[in-house]
Amino acid sequence: MAWTLDDFDYPLPQELIAQAPLDRRTDSRLLQVGPQLADLHFADLPALLSPGDLLVFNDTRVIHARLFGTKDTGGQVEVMIERPLGAHEALAQIRASKSPKPGTRLMLEGALEVEVLGRAGEFFHLRFPAGEDLVVLLERHGRLPLPPYIERAAGNTDESRYQTVFAKNPGSVAAPTAGLHFDEPLLARLAQMGVNSAFVTLNVGAGTFQPVRVHDLSEHKMHTEAYFVPQATVDAIAATKAAGKRVVCVGTTSMRALESCAKGGQAVAGEAESDLFILPGYHFNVADALITNFHLPKSTLLMLVSAFAGMDTIRRAYAHAIAERYRFFSYGDAMFLTRTSE
Repeated sequence: MAWTLDDFDYPLPQELIAQAPLDRRTDSRLLQVGPQLADLHFADLPALLSPGDLLVFNDTRVIHARLFGTKDTGGQVEVMIERPLGAHEALAQIRASKSPKPGTRLMLEGALEVEVLGRAGEFFHLRFPAGEDLVVLLERHGRLPLPPYIERAAGNTDESRYQTVFAKNPGSVAAPTAGLHFDEPLLARLAQMGVNSAFVTLNVGAGTFQPVRVHDLSEHKMHTEAYFVPQATVDAIAATKAAGKRVVCVGTTSMRALESCAKGGQAVAGEAESDLFILPGYHFNVADALITNFHLPKSTLLMLVSAFAGMDTIRRAYAHAIAERYRFFSYGDAMFLTRTSE
């Protein structure tokens, strides 16, 4: 079937876009999506899982990827790191009145002299000062990047709440938001009941917020993101499947990493780049269930969950969530989806 952008649109009241986290991570609501819809709280998650099920988390850590400054000509610039390239270089988006040319020098946050080396598609290739590692410099001088639909600057609360409690490997410019609902007591409770955990790392790029710019989705090209799947996770998946239990992806980023490493049918450990674009009709090789937030209209993530749970099921779930005033997007509520087919 030929899918178009309009197939993945829905009307969302602006006031349902969550602008801040709730007091506690597990205070979020959880919509169980199946033949029937059930309104739960995230603290009810253990009731949806069984001993031997495997939760797969993305342990990436959000870096201070937003920087403000000036060009050597005096013009104002805003830089959003897309991804580090080694210890001293990065790809970035730059917002300025005129695009900087190769050789332009930027003074960012009054402390970092950065050279524009050139373009790489829609991104700029930047060289940061030698000496300290890029991520160390960003943590010291940069700012936490909140998504564009959160209409405020990042504050002290966001420094902890826009990271998962298991964040470990720095490299993302956006949080793997399904993981934000988990706190240490909930993780301990799940472990105590025999639910297993495993980790992947997928570094979320700023491209995740870029709108799809084609009407015919067969023409869309996904942005690439770096991921790593450890052998221990591959082994845990195999053991879970052999025992007849479920692999439950915590977030679309975990799912993309696992499905990318399993294009041949079986998950394979290693490090690679993913440009996997999942539309309805896609055959899932690994994931049996998915915990995820609610996604933007016309987004590739909405397309992914529609492929996983079924178009009609997702349309029904989103209509219910809007009617019941669920909170949407990064700081919003969550869904529990089971793999199905239409």
